[in-house]
Amino acid sequence: MKIGYARVSTREQNLDLQLDALTKAGCKAENIYQEKISGAKIERPKLEEVLRQLRKGDEPIVWKLDRSGRSIRDLIKTVTAVQDKGAGFRSLQDSIDTLTPARKLTFHLFAALAEFERDIIRQRTKAGLEAARARGRKGGRPKGLSQKARHTAMIAERLYREGTLSTREICEQLSISKMTLYSYLEHQGVKVGTHRKKTKFLKAQLSLTIENNSSHVRGKKKAREAIELFVLDRYDRKKDPTRDWIYTLTVPYLTKEQLEETIDYIFRQIHQTADLYNTFVQHCSIRDLENEDKYWD
Repeated sequence: MKIGYARVSTREQNLDLQLDALTKAGCKAENIYQEKISGAKIERPKLEEVLRQLRKGDEPIVWKLDRSGRSIRDLIKTVTAVQDKGAGFRSLQDSIDTLTPARKLTFHLFAALAEFERDIIRQRTKAGLEAARARGRKGGRPKGLSQKARHTAMIAERLYREGTLSTREICEQLSISKMTLYSYLEHQGVKVGTHRKKTKFLKAQLSLTIENNSSHVRGKKKAREAIELFVLDRYDRKKDPTRDWIYTLTVPYLTKEQLEETIDYIFRQIHQTADLYNTFVQHCSIRDLENEDKYWD
């Protein structure tokens, strides 16, 4: 049986192009599953429903490969799940399917080339840094603020965005100079001198679980450290002392739309950082601590 899966990222986007292509490929209307959800989300209910109901000989079909995976690793995971059930996977736009040994080899070659391209980029970056060092230039990430300074910078950003204190009063409260305050604000991505609107803050709980991609490659600890440092620290991260992988975040926002964009940004950054360390996000959710009915995943 041919089973179609169509997805777009937002409710404003239209599924008609994909639905027409899936119908033309032989999928009956009742066997086409539709979903309007961001590709950054780890849970895609309709795709999971397709995978659960697969039987030997079935053929799940997508319009394009990126409709069924957030990354190469995620795509390979999906296709492997299909193959384990004796079914064949097919992508219309990419002319790829796994129904025959030859076509299955084509897909794995495609995945291998994508991974090879990533390795080449890493090697070129490393070679470029070594060449720069040989010429006396220091490569790598610029030295950032100390942990204490980062904490002060986050407080300075919050006070500045709230707009209830003048810059002089903020400096007096934090015992820093005006130049240091501006430096901290720049570090936090705040444009000094713009109109200071009243900022709201979401007090939220982040639940996160990360796993290694394989028993041979372990990057779970480094991935966690990178996510905490480069993603969560800017939201005044605090670890739960009694539960592992649970954090309290303070997320600033001006409008509900901006809050939704920030939450989506946090999810995407967590997934991308985990992928860099050969790990994957098994679970990631954010809950409003002041309104338990408000929940993102």
